[in-house]
Amino acid sequence: MNDIPADLLGGNSVLLLLAAFLIIVVLLGVKIVPQSQKFVVERFGRLQSVLGPGINFIVPFLDRVRHRVSILERQLPTASQDAITSDNVLVQVDTSVFYRILEPEKTVYRIRDVDAAISTTVAGIVRSGIGEMELDEVQSNRQQLIAKIKQQVADAVDDWGIEVTRAEILDVNLDNATREAMLQQLNAERARRAQVTEAEGKRRAVELAADAELYAAEQTAKARRISADAEAYATEVVAKAIAENGLEAAQYQVALKQVEALTVVGKGEGKQTIILPANALDAFGDAFKLLKGKP
Repeated sequence: MNDIPADLLGGNSVLLLLAAFLIIVVLLGVKIVPQSQKFVVERFGRLQSVLGPGINFIVPFLDRVRHRVSILERQLPTASQDAITSDNVLVQVDTSVFYRILEPEKTVYRIRDVDAAISTTVAGIVRSGIGEMELDEVQSNRQQLIAKIKQQVADAVDDWGIEVTRAEILDVNLDNATREAMLQQLNAERARRAQVTEAEGKRRAVELAADAELYAAEQTAKARRISADAEAYATEVVAKAIAENGLEAAQYQVALKQVEALTVVGKGEGKQTIILPANALDAFGDAFKLLKGKP
């Protein structure tokens, strides 16, 4: 009777040990990878596989997760490096690079310090790119320089399983002597532009004044031409009337105008002295005679 509990306990121990072993196997064989990481698995020190996000299975006791690599985008610390432009101007360039790891197996086994390697590569590319450009081109064509740096860095780190997402030139600093020289040049350029603008304004004012005088002269000549045409037309009409009706018609018109003029003079208001020509009354007589057809 005393041997029965011992047998039961011995059997349960085996089951317990077997259950514990199965639990350990499951824990070692099942790997849950977060969305932002990839696991590099080795077997006997050699690369076996790369586990992506989700549930993955490996061989317990043979396979081992050696590296847990984040695939999130990373930003290198802002780096400053000196460079000399093609016109021999020393500048200090501040750069920043963003990258992410696409193939962890290359990053883990081909490069030891990724950040330092990328920083060194960027520094060399920046110095080379700025050395081919003048200072004015560096200031005005910054986007072109950024695109060039990004492309060259991407080509250089392709063997490391890395993708360069962005490369930025944050600032281009100059020494004090160069900055003062550029300030003097800028002031001189501003003064030159002001003088050019003032000269152009004066020239434009002279042109407008000349155009105004020309326009006024053209309008005056046009008015004179119209007046001359009107006078010529009136003379032609009078000459035609004289030719058709004789001289008496013209004399009648002259006498009628004299009568109208005397009538206007006589309408003056207030006390006034009116001086009339000696033959003023004869004008009325002449008009009536011409109207009757008597000479």
